[in-house]
Amino acid sequence: MHQPKGRGLRVHHLLCALISGALVAVAPACADAQDTARAPVKVLLGFADEAGYAFAQLISGSIGNAMGRPVVIEQKPGATGRIAAEALKNADPDGTTLYLAPIVVPVLAPLVFRNLRYDPVKDFAPVTQVLTFRYALAVSPDHPARTAPEFVAWTKAHEKEATFGTAGAGSAPHFFGVMIDRATGTHLVHVPYKGAAPMLADLMGGQIAAGVDSLTNLIALHRAGRIRILATSGAERSPLSPAVPTFREQGLATVDAVGWAAVYARAGTPKPLIDRLSASIVETVRRPEIKERFLSLGVEPTGTTPDELAAIMAADTARWAPIVRASGFVAD
Repeated sequence: MHQPKGRGLRVHHLLCALISGALVAVAPACADAQDTARAPVKVLLGFADEAGYAFAQLISGSIGNAMGRPVVIEQKPGATGRIAAEALKNADPDGTTLYLAPIVVPVLAPLVFRNLRYDPVKDFAPVTQVLTFRYALAVSPDHPARTAPEFVAWTKAHEKEATFGTAGAGSAPHFFGVMIDRATGTHLVHVPYKGAAPMLADLMGGQIAAGVDSLTNLIALHRAGRIRILATSGAERSPLSPAVPTFREQGLATVDAVGWAAVYARAGTPKPLIDRLSASIVETVRRPEIKERFLSLGVEPTGTTPDELAAIMAADTARWAPIVRASGFVAD
C-alpha cells in the first residue's frame, strides 16, 4: 500500500487505528498482512491530496469487510481525475477496482471536456455517496460587506472592482461563482489562480473583492479572522460554521449546490455485490466516531443507496449544465 510521508503518515496511522477499533475483521485494510490467495481491492484516487487519502482510509475497512479481501489505495492523479476514471473504465467488472471520485469527475467533466474518454453513466456503476461539502463566498476582513446582500449591493456600486477569485478556471468554485453572478446580476469578473493558496493570499490582502471556494478550504481562515465568510451553500447551515447563514437564508434561494465525493465500480459489476459494498460503506460512515472524524476533516458524511447516487448525479448534471454553458468555459 502506498504510504504517505510526514504528516500524511501520522494521519494514516490515526485513521487505521480508528477503523480497526470500530470494525472487526477489517485488519487487512490497515495492516501489512499479505493475502497471496486473493488479489486486493484497489480504491483509486484521481487527485494527490492528503484529504482524499484520509477519506479513502476511512472507508477502506468497510470495503475489505464487504469483499473479504485486503484493500490498497492507489493514487492516479492528473487530468482532473480523468486518468483514474479511465482506469476504472478499463477495469474488470468484478468489484476489485473502485473509484472514490469527487463531483468534478462524473458531473462537471462531461459538461466541460469536448474529448472525454469515459462516460460516467455508461462506464461507472454507482455504489454510494460518501460525503458532501459546501461552497462559500468570502471577503477580506476589511471589506465593508458583512452579508451576501450587502456584497451584492457593493458590487453594483463598484463595478470595476467586482471580482471573485477561485483556484482555477473550470473548477467547481468557478462555476459556483457564475451561479452567484447569474442569480444576483452582479457582473462579477472571474480571476482564476493556479491553486487555492495564491487566491487565498490575495483574498486576505484585499487584491480581489471576493473568493469562492469550498467551505473546507475557507473555514480555518474564517475562524482565525483572516477572511470573512458571507454565505454558504446548502439547505441548512453547515455544522462547521453554524453562525454563517446560507445563501437561501439571505434571499438567494437559487444559489444552492453542494460538492460531494462518491464510490463507483465498473459498469457491469453484479448488483448483489454493488449492494453489499454500498451497505457496508454506509454503515461505516454513519457511525458516530467516523462521522466526527469526517467533520474534523471539513466535510459531512452522508451514505446513499446506488439508486440514490444515480439520482443525485442526474439532478446535479441538470443543475450545473446551464451554469457551465453560461460560463463559456470548455476544454479539450
